[in-house]
Amino acid sequence: MKALRRTLDKLKPQFQKGGKFEKLHSTFDAFETFLFVPDTTTRKGSHIRDANDMKRTMVIVVIALIPALLFGIWNVGFQHFTSLGETAVFWDKVLYGLGKVLPIIIVSYVVGLGIEFAFAQVRHHEVNEGFLVSGMLIPLVLPPDIPLWMVAIATAFAVIIGKEVFGGTGMNILNPALTARAFLFFAYPASMSGDKVWIAEKADAFSGATPLAEAATSVSSGKAIEFSHSISDMFFGFIPGSIGETSTLAILIGAAILIITGVGSLRIMLSVIVGGLFMGGLLNVFAVNPYMEMPVYIHLITGGFAFGTVYMATDPVTAAQTNKGKLIFGFLVGIMAVLIRVLNPAYPEGMMLAILLMNVFAPLIDHYVVQANIKRRLKRIPKPVKA
Repeated sequence: MKALRRTLDKLKPQFQKGGKFEKLHSTFDAFETFLFVPDTTTRKGSHIRDANDMKRTMVIVVIALIPALLFGIWNVGFQHFTSLGETAVFWDKVLYGLGKVLPIIIVSYVVGLGIEFAFAQVRHHEVNEGFLVSGMLIPLVLPPDIPLWMVAIATAFAVIIGKEVFGGTGMNILNPALTARAFLFFAYPASMSGDKVWIAEKADAFSGATPLAEAATSVSSGKAIEFSHSISDMFFGFIPGSIGETSTLAILIGAAILIITGVGSLRIMLSVIVGGLFMGGLLNVFAVNPYMEMPVYIHLITGGFAFGTVYMATDPVTAAQTNKGKLIFGFLVGIMAVLIRVLNPAYPEGMMLAILLMNVFAPLIDHYVVQANIKRRLKRIPKPVKA
């Protein structure tokens, strides 16, 4: 590492003001700060200092995503060979899944980071580490068979329209990864819905329907809900779905990492679950169709509910910031996710829209929480005694 440090120190003057590659200063700075902790310190003003800078925070989130990623890679291969009725060993499934997932990840990072570097150069700003997480989240919320050119367009839309137009990392009001998914869903619905997209190169005779799609289909046909997968299959993730969203167990491992390190908000995670259980239970009480009668725990282990709860709703930029606001924000996300699923069977996955909707209302929630706190404190002030 010392040799690498010396090499960077020799190259650094070429990228600073007056150097041969001055226009690439932001790009050089991005690679340098990725490899080494910056040696700059604050010199004025009051600041809170600790060991958790943005780079460490983003790296921890990426580490927390690894269990869902690894299982997703295996599950892509597992679903493929299962649909064909073929028996394959563990590594055959992994290699097949890797061949499908890795290109999506590469396209996401190349397009996203390329745009980030371009905006940093034009604005003469540093390249923030925020896309380290977004670049991984985007592939994990997509179907495994999605065309790569769609991944590129969606990533560009998420970075430019979802983030950079608001001022870059820390200024966006919508979660970038969900913005990319929403763009694809409404622009190319055939590639983001239906039974054909969730299993890569599946056999035509194999259903490939997700549990939520099966529930919606049963209700629309007037039949009782019947799942082709067991509860344990849904929990462990042996079901069709987006690359990183199928395994609740893998997601819980990631949640534990985020909670133990203090990066993820436990308040938001728990309140989303409580909101989902509350709405699911309320619909059970007033059920008028089989979808409303579906056990509430099914909502927690199917679709993107668990993934959205752990990795999307807890986004520190687009979620509520106050402690009480986080509880309100998460509770409403859980309510809206289940409500959209059940009352709109044409759109069985409601987590994406629920989080994006509450992203918009997060500042308003914080505003009222702060105002309520101010009013409560003002009431403590003794009223002046009239003479």
